[in-house]
Amino acid sequence: MASVKLAEIIEHSKLENLTPEIDIRKIKITQPDINRPALQLAGYFEHYESTRLQIIGYVEYTYMESLPKARQKEVFEQLLTYPTPGIVFCRELQPNALFKKTAIKHGVPLLMTKKATSAFTAEIIRWLNVKLAPMISVHGVLVDVFGEGLLITGESGIGKSETALELIKRGHRLVTDDVVEIRKVSDETLIGTAPNITKHFIELRGIGIVDVKSLFGVSSVKESQGIDLVIRLEEWDKDKDYDRLGLEEEYIEYLGNRVVCHNIPIRPGRNLSIICESAAINHRQKKMGYNAAQALYERVQKSLAEKREEEDE
Repeated sequence: MASVKLAEIIEHSKLENLTPEIDIRKIKITQPDINRPALQLAGYFEHYESTRLQIIGYVEYTYMESLPKARQKEVFEQLLTYPTPGIVFCRELQPNALFKKTAIKHGVPLLMTKKATSAFTAEIIRWLNVKLAPMISVHGVLVDVFGEGLLITGESGIGKSETALELIKRGHRLVTDDVVEIRKVSDETLIGTAPNITKHFIELRGIGIVDVKSLFGVSSVKESQGIDLVIRLEEWDKDKDYDRLGLEEEYIEYLGNRVVCHNIPIRPGRNLSIICESAAINHRQKKMGYNAAQALYERVQKSLAEKREEEDE
C-alpha cells in the first residue's frame, strides 16, 4: 500500500511540530482524505476515520476551549486514544496544555500551520491524492510539448531518447527518460513523474548518460506532467495499413484511464521531433473543438454532393 511519511508532509507544508518529544520517523499516512473531528469532540465516535490526518480549524478549536475542564479531559482522552497519525492546528492556533499533555501521553503528533483551514485542507488533499494515487511504471519517455504531455513508447533502441533530446533542443521540457511513473489522480487524469534516481538524465546509445538540466538549464526539465497523448514508435512495415486520415481515435489504457494513442512508423527521413510537435498541436486543437480530419471529410462530402446536384441538372 502506498504511504507518505509524516515528516515529508511536515516538510512539504512547512508545518511546525508542537510535540518534538514524539518520534515521528515511522509514522505514515496511507489515505489521501482528511478529517475534521468536530463530531468526535462532541462525543460521537461512530465511523471515526482515525487513520486520516486530522485538521483542527477555528470552529473545532473554539468548541474545545468552551468545554469545562472535566469534559475536556474526558473528550481529549477518548479522542487521542485512537491511532491517529497527526493533528494539524490551522491559523496558528495553539492547543491548550491538557490537550498537548494527552497527545504526548498517547504518542499523537501535534502540528501547526499559519494557513487558513480551507486553504490548507484543499492543498493537503490535492498533494496527498498525487502522492498516494495508484501507480505503475512503464518503459518510455515523457516530454512536455506545448503544454501537452507526450508519452513516447516503443521497443528498446528505437529512438525514443533521441526524439526527446531533439524536442528539448527545440525548447520543450523533459519529465523523465526510460522509466515513467504513472499515477492515477482521478478518473480523467494521469500524472507522470521520474524516479528519483534517473531524474533529469537521458541515456543516449553510443554516448552514455546525459544530464539534461546541466546541459540545457532548468527551463528544459519539469518535475511532473499530465499524460495527454501517447506516441508509440514502431518499425515501418510495408505490408501494414497505417491510418492516413485520423477520423477514428485509437486509445491505450493505463490504470483504467484511456489515453489517445498514435502509432508512428519509423523510416529513414522522417523527422520524429516535428511529427511529435505536430501531434501535440493537433491534439490540443481537437480539445479546443477543431478536428482537421473531420473538416476535410466534410469538405469532400460537400464537394461530392455539389457534383451530384450538377449532374442531376
